Amino acid sequence: MMLDLSVVYAFSFLTVAISIAFAAYLFLWVKKQKATNETIIKISDYIKSGANTFIRKEYTLLAIFAGCAALLIFVFLPSPIWTGNALRNLEMAIAYICGTAISALAGKIGIVVATNANSRTAEAAQKGIKPAFLVGFRGGAVMGLAVVGCSLLGVTAVLALIGDSTVLLGFSFGASSLALFAKAGGGIFTKTADVSADLVGKVELGIPEDDPRNPAVIADNVGDNVGDVAGMGADLLDSNVASMAAALVIAEALDKAAGGSQSNMMMVFTYAAIGLLSSVIGIASARIGKKGSPTRALNASTYITSAIYLVLTALATALIEGFSWRIWGASVVGLAVGMIIGITTNYFTDDTKPIVKRVARASATGPAFTILSGVSYGFISAMPAMVGIAISALAAYKLCAPIGEGYAMFGIAMSAVGMLSIVGMIIANDAYGPIVDNARGLAEMGGLDEETIRIADELDSAGNTVKAVTKGFAIGAAGLTVISLLGAYMSEVNEALAEAGKSLISGFDVMDPTVFFGILVGASVPAVFSAMLILGVDRNAQRMVAEIHRQFKEILGLREGKPGVVPEYDRCIEIATTGALRELIPAGLMAIIVTIIVGLIGGVSAIGGFLLGNIISGLLIAQFMSNSGGLWDNSKKYIESGEEGGKGSNAHKAAVVGDTVGDPFKDTAGPSINTQITVVSLVASLMSGIFAVFSIFG
Repeated sequence: MMLDLSVVYAFSFLTVAISIAFAAYLFLWVKKQKATNETIIKISDYIKSGANTFIRKEYTLLAIFAGCAALLIFVFLPSPIWTGNALRNLEMAIAYICGTAISALAGKIGIVVATNANSRTAEAAQKGIKPAFLVGFRGGAVMGLAVVGCSLLGVTAVLALIGDSTVLLGFSFGASSLALFAKAGGGIFTKTADVSADLVGKVELGIPEDDPRNPAVIADNVGDNVGDVAGMGADLLDSNVASMAAALVIAEALDKAAGGSQSNMMMVFTYAAIGLLSSVIGIASARIGKKGSPTRALNASTYITSAIYLVLTALATALIEGFSWRIWGASVVGLAVGMIIGITTNYFTDDTKPIVKRVARASATGPAFTILSGVSYGFISAMPAMVGIAISALAAYKLCAPIGEGYAMFGIAMSAVGMLSIVGMIIANDAYGPIVDNARGLAEMGGLDEETIRIADELDSAGNTVKAVTKGFAIGAAGLTVISLLGAYMSEVNEALAEAGKSLISGFDVMDPTVFFGILVGASVPAVFSAMLILGVDRNAQRMVAEIHRQFKEILGLREGKPGVVPEYDRCIEIATTGALRELIPAGLMAIIVTIIVGLIGGVSAIGGFLLGNIISGLLIAQFMSNSGGLWDNSKKYIESGEEGGKGSNAHKAAVVGDTVGDPFKDTAGPSINTQITVVSLVASLMSGIFAVFSIFG
């Protein structure tokens, strides 16, 4: 079957339309579910108001940043405006703005859906686990379909209108830079409230997690939405866009070298669209029995989606002329490794597995042993993921190298596309987590019966396990994406070097002192970036703890829970908001500025080393932090279920301390690192022309 690119564009747009229409149907279905408990409705509205206020303030700040960045892009990228190509610079700046807008839209959609689904999930839990699961999952599915639909729409529209994959890197940079700051800001907000609420409520006062007497409890629920929904949605949108952009940059270069066949570009779009279509089918088929396991249901729908993707892409490869089975094999390798990383993460973070139970047992001897065991298992858990990414990259490279020059790196890029092919389902599972977490809190604050709270707890436990898996999946996908972005960087550099009349590069020699300089600096950036974010949570949480102490001291009857005595929730929300907005810019800006300085000092070779060091160090730290945090969180929940002494025991207090350390690990720094790696990779590609013609030692 012969196709051209216009037909593939039409297929992509049609798939986007199907996914958006199905997302709209699911949203309306969620909205139709009953919400009648006045207390739950009131608190849910409070959460919605707090989340929308934070998002509005955050996006206002980021709009100023994006405006300044767009101006700099217009002046300098892809080449300085005074060199005479102002139209291309304008296209790049507009693409950047469109990328930020789509990323912001993804976050806003997530907030709207999650804050409508949480109260309805809580009330549905009164009817049993099946209806509650469906409300929570379908709420998350709206986010998943909308995010992936928006990303495919944006990439297809930019390339169809402009026809230049380099400009697509500007679009990806817009999505990535906003995701970086949104994830950092949301992560600081949510963990400020979570850590403060746990330390004062559980450790000091021994009151339940979602006790309405705790002034930080509403801020904690707001944080679930701005961090785990809006932030994570923007993060995975960024990975999806970046993987497609990297693959398309390499594909366009290969197609030009082959005489303009466009078959490689068609393959990228076809596979991405099939991935979205597979997620639609997988989400539509998600089911749970009346007494079924939510974790099993979520995992089953992921496996179904993966199987559908494999079958449909195989059919497309068999039927469409110019599609290569080797490229299909590379995408299958990526998807398979993504699943393996998820299963490995699940082993280290699931409270039915031995590792979580060992950390819970260690907690009985004190918080020091909680921390030591959690850190140790976190480091061990990083190795399977790192090896998996390495095997995936190596297998894809070797599989596609025989096709011809340049195809080995294209194979890695398509492996990343394959790993992210089911990202719609991954985001659905991820957004399910904070929705049911909020629902559990609302059930307790709304005075619902013990059986309803137990059901909400079971849904929440599944959400925590699946969230840990999706974070591992996201980090693994980011690993392959940035390796393919390294290939895109080399393509852009060689184009710039050819224009400047300089010799082309085929790789980076680690014995070259400029490359080694870049490796060392690049490896240090994720550590400093993480420290800046965690210190932001630390400073902000200290302010909130002081505020909680003040309220318990000054508001008479609050500690005793006297009728009519309500804490000043707004004060804690304001502290979390102000602190997060103050802390979100510096860490991301540091990573971008260091990248530019390294390029101006050492040139294109130093940047190659910088990206290599940044990728390896970043993936290791991100995987360690994500898994340690999930491990501590589920160890705490395992003890709260009645094991190792249960709630209020010494083991419980130690596990809460572990969880408060793990919170900024897994929800602030860890998942932000993969976005940081993507951002600096895109900055390097976009500025490759400047680094090629100007550097001190390059």
